[in-house]
Amino acid sequence: MIAKRYEPFWKTTPLEKMSASEWESICDGCGKCCLQKLQDDETEEVFYTTLACHQLDINACQCKVYETRQKKVASCITLTLDQLEEFHWLPDTCGYRVLHETGDLPEWHPLKVGSQKEMKRQGLTVEHYAVNENSVEEDDWETHIIKWVHGMPEPYSID
Repeated sequence: MIAKRYEPFWKTTPLEKMSASEWESICDGCGKCCLQKLQDDETEEVFYTTLACHQLDINACQCKVYETRQKKVASCITLTLDQLEEFHWLPDTCGYRVLHETGDLPEWHPLKVGSQKEMKRQGLTVEHYAVNENSVEEDDWETHIIKWVHGMPEPYSID
C-alpha cells in the first residue's frame, strides 16, 4: 500500500482562504514589521529603521500586548487579506510576502523546521540590531534608516 503524501496547508490553501490560526502561523516572528518606518512626504517611499516599537520584546521578537496592540499603539499595522497586493513593503524574507510571491515558505520558516532556531541562526530576526524607539529622539530617527538586503539590514541614508 502506498501512503498518501499530504501537502502542508500553506501549499494547498491560498492566503485568502486560510483560517485565522493558519494566517497567524504564517508569521515567522522575525519582528521586522514592528520596526518603525518613515515615509518620504514627496515620494511616499517607505523606509525601515532599526527602531523597534516600544511594545516589542526585542529578545523574544514578540509583541508584549499583541491582542490589544492597535489600542495601545495607534500606528500598529495589522496585515490583512485585503492588503495582499501591498505586501511589497514587507521585508523580502517575510513569511507572508514570500508565500504570496512564491507559493511556498522559505526553508528556515518555523512551520517547516518546528522552531525559530534556524532563522535566528541565520540572523533573520531583529534581536541583534533593533533598539527601543524610546531610546532615540524622534529628530534622530533618520540616522537609523536601513535597507533590506536578503532579509539583513544595511545602513542607508536619504540623500
